[in-house]
Amino acid sequence: MKIQNYINGEFENPIEDNWLENYNPAIGVVYGRLPNSTTEDVEKAYQAAATAFLSWSQTTLEERSKVLSKIADLILDKIQFLAAAESKDNGKPISLATEIDIPRAAANFQFFANAITQFSSEAHESIGMNAVNFTLRQPLGVVGCISPWNLPLYLFTWKIAPAIAAGNCVVAKPSEITPMTAYLLGEICTEAGLPKGVLNIVHGLGNTTGEAIVAHPNIKAISFTGGTKTGAYIAKVAAPMFKKLSLELGGKNPNIIFEDCNYEKMLATTVRSSFTNQGQICLCGSRILVEDKIYDQFKKDFVQRVSELIVGNPSAENTNIGALVSKAHLEKVKSYIDIAEAEGGKILFGGNKVVVKGSENGYYLLPTIIEVSDNKCKLNQEEIFGPVVTIMSFKSDAEALQLANDSKYGLSATLWTNNLNRTLQFSKQLQTGIVWVNTWMLRDLRTPFGGQKDSGVGREGGFEALRFFTESKNICIQYE
Repeated sequence: MKIQNYINGEFENPIEDNWLENYNPAIGVVYGRLPNSTTEDVEKAYQAAATAFLSWSQTTLEERSKVLSKIADLILDKIQFLAAAESKDNGKPISLATEIDIPRAAANFQFFANAITQFSSEAHESIGMNAVNFTLRQPLGVVGCISPWNLPLYLFTWKIAPAIAAGNCVVAKPSEITPMTAYLLGEICTEAGLPKGVLNIVHGLGNTTGEAIVAHPNIKAISFTGGTKTGAYIAKVAAPMFKKLSLELGGKNPNIIFEDCNYEKMLATTVRSSFTNQGQICLCGSRILVEDKIYDQFKKDFVQRVSELIVGNPSAENTNIGALVSKAHLEKVKSYIDIAEAEGGKILFGGNKVVVKGSENGYYLLPTIIEVSDNKCKLNQEEIFGPVVTIMSFKSDAEALQLANDSKYGLSATLWTNNLNRTLQFSKQLQTGIVWVNTWMLRDLRTPFGGQKDSGVGREGGFEALRFFTESKNICIQYE
């Protein structure tokens, strides 16, 4: 299977004819290739976007909304095909891709198709000055969108949809590890009638293709989701060029469980928040903090529930945990498990690679639970981004809050309690961009999304995304 760049509405090979291999992580074999694009490819994509911007930025909101809605409809029409492609490319269970990833990709386009028609300018009457001020929100021009491998189409569309809804044109790079559904999105955009050059998809490595996008002098903004180190490098390159930046980076999210919670709901949700998508979600609750009064019971019940999860080929309908995205990532995750005992941790369950019958060369790992006693250990301070969680106990509200905030990350937190006073106090004092109370991963697309500290800069979602992809301009008119 040969993936091509999508530039100016056409599929084409990279200019220098260099290619990368694309792996199926479920069976550990190459099943296709993709462009290893260079600065020249990015420049060609930019030129197409810059030309298209002249007309796209002047289209009516109704025209943009109609095209975005059509893209959403086509994604839903092709849901089984896209889910199979996502599962094959990423290693996630096909059931997860069908239920979550692809519907959410469609929802991203449909949401911003509607949101752009409600995104209004502001006006202020300056009484006594005989003046009126009104503030326009105008598209930036050509913007860059760089997305990760864990939720490929889901997060790719989360960036692209608001960018083009706001009237911008896009040069986008999906992860080179999971390029397939981004490639297929190009076909869908053509079918939906998106004008040529509005969306350009350039495949390649982060340190070549990605850097060319970030360093391009005329790309006005960068929206990036990925690792914190990469985000810091992007900021270093882009900030002196005064680009707008939205950086959604890593997480080491606390899952705080009190005795007064709805225990059964908490237990079922904690299994999900720990191991969905093989733990490869920046919002997974990887640090589980449990009140000492229920700690022993929780530990017993949690291990039992996790032991019932089925690790298997992603195409099997009963698979709960599929393959990790790559061999290199599997080895990275396993290296953290291997240092557990040296750090005083105790493996309560898992810790080993899994051989799946018929997929013996795939990248599988048992879901792993590690009991720790020191929040300063690497297992609790560094993002593992795999099916690995730690558990430890706390005695008081103050201790729970201190442990939860004792991290360089601040993306999300989950709180399990039925105490209203505690809910309000913790919601205010947790140093995270998102707090879920008695739930997890319940997303309203109107709400702002992003983190504090090393988890990123800026907010995505709702009108926050449309504000990011536009520039405000105030006009003051005085009258006689």
